[in-house]
Amino acid sequence: MTTKEPTTTVARVNAAVIGSGQAGPGLATAFASGGDRVVLFEGAMLGGTCVNAGCTPTKTLRKSARIAHLARRASEFGVQVGAVHVDFAAAMERMASVVNSSRDGLTRWVTNTPNLTLVREFARLDGRDSDAFIVRAGSRTVLADRVYLNVGTRASLPPVPGLAAANPLLNDSLLALRELPAHLVILGGSYIGVELGQIFRRLGSRITIVERAPTLVAREDEEVSSRLEALFHSEGIDVVVGASITAVEGLSGSAITIRGTTGEDGTAFEVQGTHLLVATGRIPNTSALGLESVGVTMDAQGYIPVNGALGTNIPGIWALGDVNRRGAFTHTSWQDHEIVVANHRGGTRTADGRVSTYAVFTDPPIGRVGLSLRDARALTGSGRRFLVATHEMRHVSRAKEEGETTGLITVVVDQDTSCFVGATVFGIGGDEIIQVICTMIAAHTPYTVLQDFLPVHPTVTEFFPTILGKLRPLA
Repeated sequence: MTTKEPTTTVARVNAAVIGSGQAGPGLATAFASGGDRVVLFEGAMLGGTCVNAGCTPTKTLRKSARIAHLARRASEFGVQVGAVHVDFAAAMERMASVVNSSRDGLTRWVTNTPNLTLVREFARLDGRDSDAFIVRAGSRTVLADRVYLNVGTRASLPPVPGLAAANPLLNDSLLALRELPAHLVILGGSYIGVELGQIFRRLGSRITIVERAPTLVAREDEEVSSRLEALFHSEGIDVVVGASITAVEGLSGSAITIRGTTGEDGTAFEVQGTHLLVATGRIPNTSALGLESVGVTMDAQGYIPVNGALGTNIPGIWALGDVNRRGAFTHTSWQDHEIVVANHRGGTRTADGRVSTYAVFTDPPIGRVGLSLRDARALTGSGRRFLVATHEMRHVSRAKEEGETTGLITVVVDQDTSCFVGATVFGIGGDEIIQVICTMIAAHTPYTVLQDFLPVHPTVTEFFPTILGKLRPLA
């Protein structure tokens, strides 16, 4: 059986897995179940960001926020509930319970896998010993035939005067709160910022989002961004875009002031709040890995370039998950592990050509795959031809029946192959519905198959034949 915390040096193993994010435990258990001697190193909490400070806690808390939001709307549906009170501490404890349950299940899986040793220490590479890689963690030294890096990323602070001294919240420390922030100011209006902003607004905080780009979720098409901003305004969320922050004053948790300018004319603005959350970007956890001791290449930001099989420039070392720049999502990390395991067993899988797909878990969510309209327009100059169609969610029967008419659906088709190359579903069920198009892209299937299929009524997906009947050349 697995030894949780060995007290002696492991002389030699087949595989050392450093980091227990989405890829790490799957790799370690797959190799160990196949007969390899494996060590999994984790200096923090099993499960990495997703389980402990990302997907699991935020989507759990999102549900509490949605229930509160629906309760406030109850009269629209003929239901009288009276004043709505959110027990913030109880919502946070529910979230913590789900997180603990997920982490406990992961721990049981790892610790009950034969041939697998879990070492609860931060690990680093320290050169070679003949044909083996030396991995050190605390007082332990492991000689590994192969090394797999799944160390993830962490939140970073932009170089703003006074920001570090303000002791701002990050995504993990925000989720540790048990008292509701009266006024939460969020630096960053990309995916983490908008998700958490809407959640905490619905739980009762006043919210101000400050974003340096001209729009929220600037990676999305302008129409999607503008509609999301309008939705946020309707829910009482204040938004400052095109912002250049010049100073942060005060202390998060007490009183905080953000000063800067916005717009082309540099109009000054000032935002005062009680708490400050920084959600402006992330950096890889590679600085203390000792990669230079074995010659693993990093880029200027500390990410690790890999080939399609996720191998680094050093044979015998792979990098998976956020740290390899091939998709900063839980699902891409999980697929990284599937690719590596399949190839270890003689396969030829690759991450090359993987189509970017993700969801923004606002309410309603934004589901995205492949090219946006903006992406497609940028490619028309190189000779590509596209068909596009857009359908308003307010014209979808199911959305009207549910009282969830915010959003739109956009599809992009390659005119020469008749295959989908992208889609956006902003609206009810968008995070699930988008996967219909994901499947079509993966199968290289002409859009006409979806146009002719027999859908279930009443659903949002049933409108795809209608939408595809509206395809026109991209102007």
